[in-house]
Amino acid sequence: MKYGYCRVSTSGQFTYGASMEVQEEAVKKAGAEIIYKDVYTGTKGDRPEFSKLLKVLKEGDTLIVTKLDRFARSTLEGTKIIKELFEKGVVVHILNLGVIENTPNGRLIFNVFMAFAEFERDMIIERTQEGKALAKQRPDFREGRPRKFKRKQIQHALNLKEEGYSYKEVTEMTGISKSTLYRAKKRLMSEKKGDI
Repeated sequence: MKYGYCRVSTSGQFTYGASMEVQEEAVKKAGAEIIYKDVYTGTKGDRPEFSKLLKVLKEGDTLIVTKLDRFARSTLEGTKIIKELFEKGVVVHILNLGVIENTPNGRLIFNVFMAFAEFERDMIIERTQEGKALAKQRPDFREGRPRKFKRKQIQHALNLKEEGYSYKEVTEMTGISKSTLYRAKKRLMSEKKGDI
């Protein structure tokens, strides 16, 4: 049996070649009959579907994965998993590398590429942390998602509500959701209490 494995860090992930749809299509094209999928960050060890898949694989089966970084998070983990799979008699096919051979050369090539994949991931994490540290130094820095609506837009919507329009009408006119208006009103009231 040929099994495919796909993983994305978030349900909305779309980096080149990493979306769930792109991975699924690639492993199907390579012959995967059953596909296991996880939506978990690669920096965490908890990949429930991958764990299930590892238990299902048996001698003669093939595991198809698009890239090494989808297969394992570190060289140590990758080496351990591939050793277990080879001992079971499972064929490992990493699409951007080819079939990994259960030979000294095949294992060496796998470990070298795995080390590069781990290095690349570590560099991305380091650059992200450096970027966050620099951003926090800016006076206008705000943690989290950027606000969808400007303060003026929220104030305009709240003014419409005070003029007697219902939340539904204000939402239709401004596009600002009821929950956003509730939070803004609550925040405004607590700010006013703080001024007293």
